[in-house]
Amino acid sequence: MKAEPDSRVVKGKDVKFSVDDFEAARTTPWEGVRNFEARNLMKEMSIGDKIIFYHSNCKNPGIAGFAEVSKEAYPDYTAWDSSHPYFDPKTKQDDPKWFMIDATFLSRAEHFVPLSLLRHIADSADSDAPDEFAYIGTDGMKAVKAMPLVTRGRLSVQRVSQECWGIIQMMSEKGGWEEMTFGKKKSSTSKRPRQAAIKNSRAKTNSTDDNGGNEVEAKVDASEEPDVKPKKGKKRKASEVDAGTQEAPRRRSVRTKKED
Repeated sequence: MKAEPDSRVVKGKDVKFSVDDFEAARTTPWEGVRNFEARNLMKEMSIGDKIIFYHSNCKNPGIAGFAEVSKEAYPDYTAWDSSHPYFDPKTKQDDPKWFMIDATFLSRAEHFVPLSLLRHIADSADSDAPDEFAYIGTDGMKAVKAMPLVTRGRLSVQRVSQECWGIIQMMSEKGGWEEMTFGKKKSSTSKRPRQAAIKNSRAKTNSTDDNGGNEVEAKVDASEEPDVKPKKGKKRKASEVDAGTQEAPRRRSVRTKKED
């Protein structure tokens, strides 16, 4: 289960919830989930189910602690609170759409398990673990490679197998990768098409734009996307568009223009 360790204010409320906050709270309702798949996963949880607590949407995402389910799914009352950051005006108290569980803190990860390490394992062609953490063995490598956290990534609530939970807990206790570096280095040849694309983009950008024609990079939260359906655009008939690069013909008025 994912939470943001860094401050981010929504509707005047800081939605930050780090492992420090979790340890201080001990037990907390896991409110604010507004994705149907994540909600359904919480509704499947039972008291005593183990939880991996994950820092998300930050500079160094990864596994920071462990917890367990202390109360099974019940209606998320924050969805009815108009002042809450995750208020949903479409849900009703007599027919709740969103649910949450209570989670109880168990322990910190003695060694923070970064996402970069898990992705390094997932991308590795080797079935044997590196010497630095050879203790997880071949089965441990396979378990990490199959984690939804590295195969999907976006959902704030994901399944974790019992085997994988044990492997992650072992890694957090023993560590060993602290001196390793992860991530792929971009080759010089891979940078050229990108630079060309930037130049073309800047050439086409109007100099009167708000950003002065400079390229802007949009950042997207890695945690989860809400279930919101995009608006459908109006479709044109194929007959309305000329072949090649010609523009669509203008519609003729059905009214007859009165001559002077």
